Amino acid sequence: MKRSFINKIVNEAIEFSKAQHVTLPKFAYITAEDWKKQDQASWAEVFDLELGWDVTDYGSDDFYKTGTCLFTLRNGSLSDSRYTKPYAEKMMLIEDGQVLPYHFHSYKMEDILNRGGGTLCIKCYWATEDNQLDEKRKVEISFDSQKVCFEPGEVIRIPVGSGVTLPPRLYHSIWAENGKVMSWEVSKVNDDHTDNTYLEGCPRFSKIEEDEPMLWCLCNEYDKVKV
Repeated sequence: MKRSFINKIVNEAIEFSKAQHVTLPKFAYITAEDWKKQDQASWAEVFDLELGWDVTDYGSDDFYKTGTCLFTLRNGSLSDSRYTKPYAEKMMLIEDGQVLPYHFHSYKMEDILNRGGGTLCIKCYWATEDNQLDEKRKVEISFDSQKVCFEPGEVIRIPVGSGVTLPPRLYHSIWAENGKVMSWEVSKVNDDHTDNTYLEGCPRFSKIEEDEPMLWCLCNEYDKVKV
């Protein structure tokens, strides 16, 4: 992806969140240049836990087909004793028709919520022992705290205000219908480097072409603004 495109997507994400009456933590609004002027030692938690903006196309080179814009508000660490928080919180903005590819987490359990916009859609399959889709095992999950059973691969539509709980090793693919969706994730500790298994083996973070100056620093590139 081009840096100009990432700058554009984050600008749009900030405006969309305002339209949904959501105010993000103050570090969401610190530009790349302003990060260099901060008391950076006081922001170690943001840097170390990769909180903040994340724009990815999962290596597809087609963000609007396969991708998402995320903002991680809170997280802990499974390996760093300084950060004992056992939970994470994340905003995911999904464009109408945009798809997040099938993946599961070995450790993380998560609630996926629809906080505003269109309809949030999800398909789920259990992972087999060799990490393929189990097309026979039914999917029983908590939908707004009610146990509901779905066929493997059945489309689960989540209206605004509702959410589902996804246990570990449950493959899921997510997309939006009838408008852009503000999805929210409340989960155990999030580790995008070690806890994600993608069915098609796609990369989690995208390569960036620097065609203009960085306006917003993504969560995996704080080294570029540290002084």
